[in-house]
Amino acid sequence: MKSSAGLHFKTYILILMMVLFGPLGNVLLSLGMKRVGAVTARTPSELAHVFTHVFTSGAIWLGIASLITFFLAYMLVLSWADYSYVLPASSVAYGVVALLGHFVLHEAVTPLRWMGVLVICLGVLVVGQTAPRTTEHT
Repeated sequence: MKSSAGLHFKTYILILMMVLFGPLGNVLLSLGMKRVGAVTARTPSELAHVFTHVFTSGAIWLGIASLITFFLAYMLVLSWADYSYVLPASSVAYGVVALLGHFVLHEAVTPLRWMGVLVICLGVLVVGQTAPRTTEHT
């Protein structure tokens, strides 16, 4: 099957959006929930209080918006590219997750974890050398 430069370009753009907005959304949700604190609501009024804190948090709303953007990009790219291409290619997001975890959330990322992320990213490079679509468009 022929692959066009246009197909590659729009596939790469949407995968880039997935790689950025997925981890960003999750980090923003994490930041927002850390600000809310541990949820230990036992009564309806405590639950309502937690609910109010959660849904008045700007970080949580930005996280939700980022994850919706991720999901839209994911649906669009799957409409023309193979799932067996999109999912491995978007796995470079694990590198972004580790970077955001380290620099934004101040988490300790061990050398072994960095090695695992490197292996995943090398796999993405291999998958990236293949055609995004191997099936006929229906």
